[in-house]
Amino acid sequence: MPELPEVETIACGLRPQLTGRRIVSVAVRNEGTVQGDAAVFSHCVPGRVIAGVGRRGKLLLLELVPLDGPGGPDAPDATGGGAGGPDAAGPAGAAVDAPSDVPPDAADLMTCRDAAGKMAGSSATGAAGASDNTDNTDNTGNTVSTGSAGGNRVPHLLGVHLKMTGRLFVYGPEVAPNTHTRVIFGLDDGNRLFFDDARKFGYVRALSEADLATWDFWRSLGPEPLEIAAPDFAALFRGRRGRIKALLLDQTVIAGIGNIYADESLFRASIRPDAQAGELSPDRLRVLHGHLVDVLRESIAECGSSIRDYRDAHGDAGAFQNRFRVYGRSGQPCVACGRTLTTGKVGGRTTVFCERCQKLK
Repeated sequence: MPELPEVETIACGLRPQLTGRRIVSVAVRNEGTVQGDAAVFSHCVPGRVIAGVGRRGKLLLLELVPLDGPGGPDAPDATGGGAGGPDAAGPAGAAVDAPSDVPPDAADLMTCRDAAGKMAGSSATGAAGASDNTDNTDNTGNTVSTGSAGGNRVPHLLGVHLKMTGRLFVYGPEVAPNTHTRVIFGLDDGNRLFFDDARKFGYVRALSEADLATWDFWRSLGPEPLEIAAPDFAALFRGRRGRIKALLLDQTVIAGIGNIYADESLFRASIRPDAQAGELSPDRLRVLHGHLVDVLRESIAECGSSIRDYRDAHGDAGAFQNRFRVYGRSGQPCVACGRTLTTGKVGGRTTVFCERCQKLK
């Protein structure tokens, strides 16, 4: 399953292709791929403009705004001038330039998170950055009712969870969908965004303020590992029962970490994956945080890790798998001491570690 670096890489690749584009149609080819309110998804997503691309944990996020709303192509420009509709930037259908704070800065990997931070926040409840958009009409102009939780039901986010085999690619109009294409988003420039998923575990979900307030998955997400400070990271495990790797994999404890980056960061921190989290000192946990951040940043710089299915938004494989020190290297010599690496199970997941280099306490 794509983890934080892979979803981050996909978000960065999709951002220049999608920012400023209007979704003109949605074709659902597998009903099970759409979670949440299918009617809202089908009727309210078409006509919205993609104002940003980001992520929260392993969830890819597209920010949606009205055509004439903040961030939309018809919104006034920064000087207070007229609308900047599709024709204002050039030929009909040409992409509108995103605000200067949207495109990622190659010198700062963390700017890939800017859209997600702006649109969704990073709190466990996800409510901090809820949209203040008050438009509550669908693409036909009909009013959308509020849910039992209250609040606007018109989606301001589109969430995509890739799960095991999900992929998002932008194709030209000449490319036909394949047997694994589950949802097709038609764009105003004639291109189409395909969500392909061979195993059908992935999903798409239109998210309004009311949805975010009631969706247990979103509300339970832990903090972002690239945003939490080391002392706060250490405090997550204070007094916790459970093995450290199992807790790293628990998305309610910390979001975005999977098997690859748990194994790699624990090896660098010299901590055994089966160590009891509550018995690790704050100093050792702060060291683990530093190595976890390093591993994630290095993987993002390498466009993630490709083991089988993962490809970025351009169809390219990642390269961080060429730098694995323990993951997938069972029975091979430790890169630090030469001892044969050991394989076990932690939290139901295959785990590779060095019994000599990694300690329980």
